[in-house]
Amino acid sequence: MTARTLAVVSAGLSEPSSTRLLADRLAAATVAALPGETEVVTVELREHAHDLAGNLVTGFAPRPLRAAIDAVTGADGLIAVTPIFKASYAGLFKTFFDVLDEDALEGGPVLIGATGGTARHSLALEFAVRPLLAYLRAQVVPTAVYAASEDWASPGGLTERIARAGAELAAAIGGRAPAAAPVVRDADPVPFEELLKAGGH
Repeated sequence: MTARTLAVVSAGLSEPSSTRLLADRLAAATVAALPGETEVVTVELREHAHDLAGNLVTGFAPRPLRAAIDAVTGADGLIAVTPIFKASYAGLFKTFFDVLDEDALEGGPVLIGATGGTARHSLALEFAVRPLLAYLRAQVVPTAVYAASEDWASPGGLTERIARAGAELAAAIGGRAPAAAPVVRDADPVPFEELLKAGGH
């Protein structure tokens, strides 16, 4: 049986963060529900913050960011988790998806999650995060998982939601052919001046 790949995107800003904790638990639940071997690749967006800002301005992704993008777009499934700030996703989370090609996640199964201080912000998953992934034509599983501060103190309900969401993502991944090996691309484009010199003009 071909090994599956699972990409995990965490937009937590602190280290450690509750966002990363939720992302790891969602990944563990998905792996537990998938038959065979699963390789998990986690992308901490805080480590790519400067490169993401630069990519927005220049249109080019440096090698570490390109590797992260390729890992996400080439995976069999994706878990995307963001903190909720001012009733919406984090700017860093949005920026990452802004730099992806519009068809990069088309048809791919995605599980969405979010963290925040209070449960009243949980609807941000439905009116902000889910529409973003739907715009990219990803296949977002029905169960989205929100973890408020109080959920960590009494995790019974959270544990059940995590298990259900992980099972849904595993089923979506299992219903698709394994992803093809990612295409290796030159992450450091040749400067325009050098191209002109090489052409002898």
